[in-house]
Amino acid sequence: MISSILLSIWFLSLSSALGQVSYSIPEEMAKGSLVGNIVQDFGLDLKRLKSGKARIYTGDSAEYIELNKERGVLLIKERIDREALCGQTTPCALHFQIILENPMEFFSITVEIIDINDNTPSFEKSIIIFRISESAVLGSKFMLEPAIDLDVGINGLQSYMLKPTDNFNLIFKNQPGDGKNVEIVLKKPLDREKQHDIKLVLTAIDGGDPQLSGSIEIHITVLDVNDNAPVFLQSVYKATVTENAPKDTVVSTVSATDPDEGINSKIEYSIANRQDDARQLFGINQDTGQVTVVGVIDFEKARSYEISVQAGDHGGDPQLSGTAQIHITVLDVNDNAPVFTHKIYKASITENALKGTVVTTVRASDLDEGSNGKIAYAITNTLDNVPELFEINETNGEVRVTGNIDYEKARHYQIHVQAGDDGGLTDSCKIVLDVIDINDNKPQINIMSKLTTISENSNLGTVVTVINAQDPDAGENGKIDCSILGSIPFTLKSTNANFFSLVTDGDLDRERESEYNISVTCTDEGVPSLSSSVTLSLQISDVNDNAPVFDKSSYEASVQENNTPGLSIFTVRARDADFNQNARVSYILEDSSVNGVPVSSLVSVSADSGVIHALRSFDYEQIKDFTLTFYLVLALAVVSFLFIVSIIAILSVKCYRWRRERMFYKSGANLPVIPYYPPLYADVGGTGTLQHVYNYEVCRTTDSRKSDLKYIRPCSESIISLDSSGTQTLMHAQRGKLINEEFDDQVRIFISSLCSSLQHFFLLQKHSNRSYMHLKCFQFYIQ
Repeated sequence: MISSILLSIWFLSLSSALGQVSYSIPEEMAKGSLVGNIVQDFGLDLKRLKSGKARIYTGDSAEYIELNKERGVLLIKERIDREALCGQTTPCALHFQIILENPMEFFSITVEIIDINDNTPSFEKSIIIFRISESAVLGSKFMLEPAIDLDVGINGLQSYMLKPTDNFNLIFKNQPGDGKNVEIVLKKPLDREKQHDIKLVLTAIDGGDPQLSGSIEIHITVLDVNDNAPVFLQSVYKATVTENAPKDTVVSTVSATDPDEGINSKIEYSIANRQDDARQLFGINQDTGQVTVVGVIDFEKARSYEISVQAGDHGGDPQLSGTAQIHITVLDVNDNAPVFTHKIYKASITENALKGTVVTTVRASDLDEGSNGKIAYAITNTLDNVPELFEINETNGEVRVTGNIDYEKARHYQIHVQAGDDGGLTDSCKIVLDVIDINDNKPQINIMSKLTTISENSNLGTVVTVINAQDPDAGENGKIDCSILGSIPFTLKSTNANFFSLVTDGDLDRERESEYNISVTCTDEGVPSLSSSVTLSLQISDVNDNAPVFDKSSYEASVQENNTPGLSIFTVRARDADFNQNARVSYILEDSSVNGVPVSSLVSVSADSGVIHALRSFDYEQIKDFTLTFYLVLALAVVSFLFIVSIIAILSVKCYRWRRERMFYKSGANLPVIPYYPPLYADVGGTGTLQHVYNYEVCRTTDSRKSDLKYIRPCSESIISLDSSGTQTLMHAQRGKLINEEFDDQVRIFISSLCSSLQHFFLLQKHSNRSYMHLKCFQFYIQ
């Protein structure tokens, strides 16, 4: 049954609109065991638990339950012993609240602790002794000490069992407020002469599964005489007492009678309670039966008491007794002031919160009942503007916004709240309210100068102006970053907090851009961000950094010979990209000469207009003869140089051939004869660059010095007769002759081509016939 209870945790969810849920769990559950899923039962979102800083409030009681915000469930924090927590009170429940912030919400939770059968019924004593007269009448009752079982309900004490039952029967009564009363009843007359002592075993059994039990021995001594037991005038007495009643206050008086005489009729009263603290709060006069207050009675701890009173006679053996019940009701008085759950509440609210926004809710409790426990809340601030900005619901302690909250005016508020009951008892607490800034202010930009001038070609990093930006918001909302738009040669650098320097970041060229309209935008880091913009007009002043440039790289002009001095020949034009005075251009002639004649003696130029004027009359023939003579001298120098180079090349080749022929002659005597069959080539008729066509064939042995060179002439010019076998070959001397002839032809062709080129050059230059003839003669000589 225990395992079934542990596995079957059930949840009873009240209406979600009430914000209250009840759960039932067995006692003694292990730490970390699941109690309930508040996310599911209250219809919450896990994110809400985190953003609302969900927490459990239990008042002054110990925390047995904890909240797992990651899963949204309630878990066992500490082992719960129902008997230690509630004793015999049923039902046994834990009451606490789940509190969420921003906005403030409360969810009430009741966790009922279900009893499990973890306590065995037990007796206070180990043995019960009775002395019963043999004259005891049948039906005489003897009250036994009840067993104590700390469990409740079905797990508590359910029944007794008596063995043996020869003389007595067991009567078990369930008396309200005092647990289980048990008595034995004489069913058979006692005979002391037959049985002096009787031993019985009383077993107390609970209703758990499995059942637990405890036993006690009953020793009965059979006596003679006193055979009447005291009898109360009432079986149940009712009384009332005010809490905090002073000691010795009379609560009630009980009375019992005994028909016996003498010592056997004298009655002694006593309180028989064992399981509660009734003995510590109430006492009874053993002679008069008067019940009085002996301790401090607190309505908040217990609102009623059930006292079991016993009357026993002094008849000796046996001693007879009777019982009665006193029901005492405790009356409440206003002896408890309201008590806040916290002396300081901490909350936060965003500025510009709407009117009616809940700031927080304070809670005070009063242990008194009725009007004595009715609490009213009020804000007691008088020295500041708190009453104008906030109000509190006097019934539930909910604090709301009634005015305009501005972070820039006040960042914190201290709200003093008082809770008072109808009896005039009060308690106070303080709400520390932090105002959360929102990004509701744009950056404010201040530029030292709205019109600024800077010279072109300024160094990189030159400071143009300083920009100051301010934002009254706080934190990230007040952090400012400024930037400029467009691709311009400027940038912003942060110098210190909220100050930015506009510096050059590229080349400034007034000829390319004379003015910049710089748009500066400052943006804060709030969400969403706010920004402000301002435009700075920046003029670029000119620097003389551009040289004048002619509109042409060269000018051509003609003038009639025998011209008049001072004649305007042509005009040159030059421009300067600079501005104003830096753009003015003046013209002068460079120091140079033409054919040895200074230019300054031939022409002049106007410094302002660039007009070229002739200073004298020009003669066409004089200038032409000088030019022809110059080109002729140059041509002769080039031809002479080439001729000398050609002679040196011819001599070098001749020497080289002579040495090679000597080498071939010495090594060719012992060479084997290699037959050779020349192909029959047709004469090309000298239509190419060479006038004849030659064929070469090189045959080499492993010794390169013994190579044989075959030279084949064209068929039209064959100089040898070949037999049918084709075993004959040319002599070395004949081969050398042929090679020399070929080289000479190549040299002649090269020199002839060079002279032709020079001749063509002079013809193009329209030189004199005499110069042309000199070149022809030179060409002919070379050929």
